[in-house]
Amino acid sequence: MRRPAQFFRAGVGAVLANRHGQVLVCERADVAGAWQFPQGGLHAGEPPLDAAYRETEEETGLTRANLRLRKRYPGLLAYELPAAARSARTGLGQVQYWYLFVVADGATIALPAGGEFKAARWVSFAHAASRTVGFRRGLYRQLHAAFAPSLAALVAPSRHQRAGARTTGRSQ
Repeated sequence: MRRPAQFFRAGVGAVLANRHGQVLVCERADVAGAWQFPQGGLHAGEPPLDAAYRETEEETGLTRANLRLRKRYPGLLAYELPAAARSARTGLGQVQYWYLFVVADGATIALPAGGEFKAARWVSFAHAASRTVGFRRGLYRQLHAAFAPSLAALVAPSRHQRAGARTTGRSQ
């Protein structure tokens, strides 16, 4: 079956967080200064969560064993490419499922040589949203709003730690 002339590609995206609440952004190899989260298209019949793990590994070297699923965005998000960036392969843009993963301590980011990205950095979500290309910014703001409580919980002291802090003091 032929694709229609105007279509949005089905895809997935992964927000990768560390235990400090920072997120991993990657700089595209083909566009200097264009930073984004790992993302990509779904293969025919592929479950979206499996595609998110696959794309993450292909683009960052992080395997499923390095990731813990924290949250799924409750709906689909879309972005539209500028007219100059559209092609028969990319279509008008993507409609995506998004996931928030926590990266295991000690896991190593290994961008593949010749891959989609040339650099990776841990930054605040607000910084990531400000550094992505304009056509993705609205989508990143929606992700930030949805995932912010989960990211904040990563850095908030646990109840046990807070209780211990209150009872710490000199013995009488």
